[in-house]
Amino acid sequence: MYASPDAAPFTRRAFLRTAFTAAVLAGTAAAVAPVLRARRPRQTLTPAPLSEETYRGRHIAVDPVSASVRIDGRPLHVMRRADGSYLSGINHFESYGTPMELARAAVDELGTTQLALAAPHHG
Repeated sequence: MYASPDAAPFTRRAFLRTAFTAAVLAGTAAAVAPVLRARRPRQTLTPAPLSEETYRGRHIAVDPVSASVRIDGRPLHVMRRADGSYLSGINHFESYGTPMELARAAVDELGTTQLALAAPHHG
């Protein structure tokens, strides 16, 4: 039986293409595996405790992990500055060293007024 001269290179080419594809896929899987393992949520035995206090008759709760602040159960919008200090929408012209300091200053500014409840986001 006669084989055309094009048959051998095509077979070699197909073999090499398949081998190359398999090698790339194996390398991609090896490279992606650590990333996928790292994305799994880590389990903690105990959640970080909230820092809570009553200041001028208002209940302040600060989550030290997320730096979220609540005054009388209502969220206070907190922003972290590049220098590590914090500011809020109550007084965005002054920054504070910790979220608790910021919460106390917000209570001072609010007086007896309650924080507005956050409007739900509709996307």
